[in-house]
Amino acid sequence: MYLEKFDLKGRISIVTGAARGLGSYMATALAEAGSNIVIADIDYDQAKITAEKIRHLGVETLALKADITDEGEVEKMVKIVLQRFSGIDVLINNAGICKHIDSELMDYSDWKRIIDINLNGTYLVSKYVGGQMIKKKAGSIINISSMSGIIVNTPQKQAAYNASKAGVIMLTKSLAAEWAVYNIRVNTIAPGYMNIGVAEEFFRQKTDMAKKWVSLTPMKRPGEPQELGCIAIYLGSGASSYVTGAVFSIDGGYTIL
Repeated sequence: MYLEKFDLKGRISIVTGAARGLGSYMATALAEAGSNIVIADIDYDQAKITAEKIRHLGVETLALKADITDEGEVEKMVKIVLQRFSGIDVLINNAGICKHIDSELMDYSDWKRIIDINLNGTYLVSKYVGGQMIKKKAGSIINISSMSGIIVNTPQKQAAYNASKAGVIMLTKSLAAEWAVYNIRVNTIAPGYMNIGVAEEFFRQKTDMAKKWVSLTPMKRPGEPQELGCIAIYLGSGASSYVTGAVFSIDGGYTIL
């Protein structure tokens, strides 16, 4: 009765920014639960490689090139998905960027780029995918925000990133309130420091910054990318049928201090 609620067999899931990094891990998790997967990424070549790896799990996959800051490309992406599959059941808005720059030195173009990808892109994809979910009155949208939308990180300076992720959290709550009537659930995962990408190298080298991050984390370690997989399955599946507008901090306890 309970385990079957986590089953995503036959569902269609789009994961943005999933060619590599945390997005690829969450896409793999959904696939292991049975979902067919659409890898949407600006890096089309890597998206195809990731889609091929996931296909070996026995699900259908589709790799698409998409700049989520371009409304025309987002609209086209959704149309292509609907031509290939019967609908869209799950969306993970994962694509995002971060830059560590002192606020007084940051070029306005850098500020706008971070806000455009992290916040505006999340809105655009949600708008067009949400429009399809409204028609069938069902769906789950999972926005990847960050603990940086809840607290101010230290010692690095990243005001634009923090502001963008705080925006994603409020966007999540706003869409959850608007779309609950259509049986569309909108939630956000707010990861802490994860052992992947640039941060992985910091942790490996035990840099002063990485030591600071660990010292402020009650569990005294970074998160592993696989540790986002289960929460992605939970939020994408019927197991979370009464959950919407929630913020799930997956941060080893960082934000409780």
